[in-house]
Amino acid sequence: MRTALITGANRSIGFETARQLGRGGYRVWLGSRDPEKGAAAADRLRGEGIDATALSIDVTDPDSVTSAAATVRERVGSLNLLINNAGIAGASAAAPSAQPLEDVRAVFDTNVFAPIRVTQAFLPLLKASDHAAVVMVSSGLGSLGWLSDPEHPFHRINLLGYNSSKTALNAVTVAFARELSASGIKVNSVDPGYTATDFNGHTGYRTVEQAAAGIVWLATLGSDGPSGRFYFEQQEVPW
Repeated sequence: MRTALITGANRSIGFETARQLGRGGYRVWLGSRDPEKGAAAADRLRGEGIDATALSIDVTDPDSVTSAAATVRERVGSLNLLINNAGIAGASAAAPSAQPLEDVRAVFDTNVFAPIRVTQAFLPLLKASDHAAVVMVSSGLGSLGWLSDPEHPFHRINLLGYNSSKTALNAVTVAFARELSASGIKVNSVDPGYTATDFNGHTGYRTVEQAAAGIVWLATLGSDGPSGRFYFEQQEVPW
C-alpha cells in the first residue's frame, strides 16, 4: 500500500487531501500539532473506511519532526508521498512598511523553514520507496509573475510576510527538485486557490474539495510527471 504524510491535516484542506488520498487507496498519516485533534480527525477518516493514522508533529519544532520521522520509519519503513501543507497567514495584515519583523519571522518559520525541516527529515523514507513525490502547498500570492501584473487580481494584495514566504517556498521547491531529480523524487508546488477555511474566516470562493483535488492531482502524477513546477487547477503558474 502506498503511504502519504500530510502536515496540518487535522482540518480544512489538509484533512480533505487526506480523505481524497485515502479514498484513492493510500494509507494516510495525518500530521497534527495537537495530538487530540489529530486523533479525532483520524477517527473520522477510519469511520469512512480509510486507513488513517494520526501523527503528532509540530513542524516548527526540530525534536518533534525528528520524533515523527522515527515513528513513521518504525511503523512502515518508507514513504511515497509528503505533502507540506501546514502554514500560517501571520498575525498582522499591516502594510509592508509597518509589519513587525517578528511577525514576518514567525510566518517564515512555519511557511518556509518548516517545510525544509520536514522534507529533510523524511527524505530517507522517501528514498526508501519505489516512487516518491513531495508537494509544497504554496499560494498564488507567491507568484512574482502574478503579483507584478497590474491586470491580475492578486496585484492589489500586498502582504509582505505571507506573500514573500510563499515565493521563498517556491524557490525551496526548485532547489529540492534539482537535487532529487537523480533519485526520481518529484518535487512541485501547488496553489490550492482562495478556499473557504478557518485560515481566512471562510471568505474564500473555493471549497476544500476543489482545493484538495488540485493537490491530489499533482501528488499522484506518474513517474514521468513534471518536477520543479508550480500549478493551479492543473495549469502551470508563473514563478
